[in-house]
Parts: sequence; C-alpha cells; structure tokens
Amino acid sequence: MNTGGIWETLGFYLSYPFVQYALIVGVLVALSASLLGVVLVLRRLSYIGDGLAHVAFGAMAIATVLNFSNNMLLVLPITILFSILLLHGGRRVKIQGDAAIAMMSVGALAIGYILFNLFPPKGGNVSGDVCTTLFGSTSILTLSQEEVWLSIGLGFVVVVLFVLFYNRVFALTFDGEFAAATGMRTGLYNAAVAVVIATVISLAMNLVGSLLISALLVFPALSAMRVYKSFRSVVICAAVFGVTAALVGIVASILAGTPVGATIVAADIAGFLLFSLLGALKGKK
Repeated sequence: MNTGGIWETLGFYLSYPFVQYALIVGVLVALSASLLGVVLVLRRLSYIGDGLAHVAFGAMAIATVLNFSNNMLLVLPITILFSILLLHGGRRVKIQGDAAIAMMSVGALAIGYILFNLFPPKGGNVSGDVCTTLFGSTSILTLSQEEVWLSIGLGFVVVVLFVLFYNRVFALTFDGEFAAATGMRTGLYNAAVAVVIATVISLAMNLVGSLLISALLVFPALSAMRVYKSFRSVVICAAVFGVTAALVGIVASILAGTPVGATIVAADIAGFLLFSLLGALKGKK
C-alpha cells in the first residue's frame, strides 16, 4: 500500500465515531496507565495490574449473568474495592502482598470462566465472549460516550495528581513509612491511588483485554528507566512512550486488520527493545 493509500484508508476509518472513540480512550488510558505504572513498578507492585484485571474479568462475568445494561456499573465498584484492599489494607492481612494478588488473580479468573459457561451470554458464543474480554479483540470498537467521558475525566485526574501532588507522590513511591512519619496522610493517598488504578484497569479492558493490561503499566516505566534515572524524567518519558505506543498500535491494527490490544502490546515491546538499545549505548559513553 502506497503512502496515499495509507492516508486514504486512515481517513476513511477515522470518519467513523467508534474509531474516534477508540483513539481517544486508547490515548488517555495509555497516558494514565503509564504514569501510574511508574509508581507501581518502583513500589514493586507491577503484578497488581494482572490481579485487578482478573478481578474485573470476574466482575464482568457477574454483570453479564445479571444482564446489566452497562457492565461498568458493577465492574468499576468491585475493582475499586479490591484495589483498596490490596494497596490500603494489605498490612492488616496475614497473607503477603504477592501471594494475595496471585490468589485473587486465579480465583477471579476461574470464577469468571465458570460463570460464562454456566450462564452463557445471549447467542451462546462463550468462547468469543471470553476471548473478547481477555484480549480486547473487538470491545474497543463498541465504546460508549459515557466511557469516553470517563476516560477524559480519568486522564485529567491522573495528570493533575502528578502535577499538583508531585512531591507527595514521590515520597509515597520511595518511602511510604518516612512519609507517614512526617505527618503525610499516606492512607488517604494510597486509597486515592487505588481508586484511580482500578478505574484505569476497568477502562483498559476495552483496550487490550484483561490478560494484557500489565503491558500498559509496565512497559512504559521500564523503557523510560533504561534511559533516564531521575523520577521526573522517567515519569515524563513513560507518559510519552505509552501514548505513542497506543497510537502506533491502534493505527497499525486499523491498517493491518490485527487485534487492537495485541498490536498495542507489540508496539510496547518494540519500543522497549529500542529504549534498551539506547540505554546500552548511553551506558558505553
């Protein structure tokens, strides 16, 4: 396909509202996930994305069984609840954080799959419905205006959180106990971060599916850390990386006809390899 044909094809698809919605949500969710991913990676909680994504999958199955007109009405509150329990109340539980995430992850995934089989969606296409939820193959093309506005609000909240509360986010990321000792209300900030992370993950299911969500959280942060060392530089670089990978992935999936979520993750992998090479070259100087 020549250059003119590529632009003509993009222009044709971009004329459809559902593609415009996909681009808006994809960019904003990727931006939010990239910023939060830096905090999670540095706090060694990157695996929490998988755990909460599987919780969201289980909640999605319950909402489907109950015939909810809007699954987010059930998925979002349940995911927020488990996110707060993990990030805010983890110290009161006698199970280590990684073990709790693993138990929650496999448990929610198993329950969700059982529910899909016992109470199949209308049409009886269990495999297709499960595949869509796990890999986000088509759900990004069925986004509602409410989800678009939620993504816009989410992106705004996350950016404001990092700009206005940068010092608090920095302190909470590197030494939460010291931050608490200085009088910082770490419980409140942890709860706020938990709510935002749960919202990002609930929306990201439409973008990449529940099995691939961790890529949006982890790859931008790890890629930025290959080149930059300061927290501020890593945050900015991760945000640019995540948005770029999402745009490239969505556009490439439109042109090549490949699954949106998997293509975005492939763009993340390619970017990570490039940044690893740049980091290695930078280290030799």
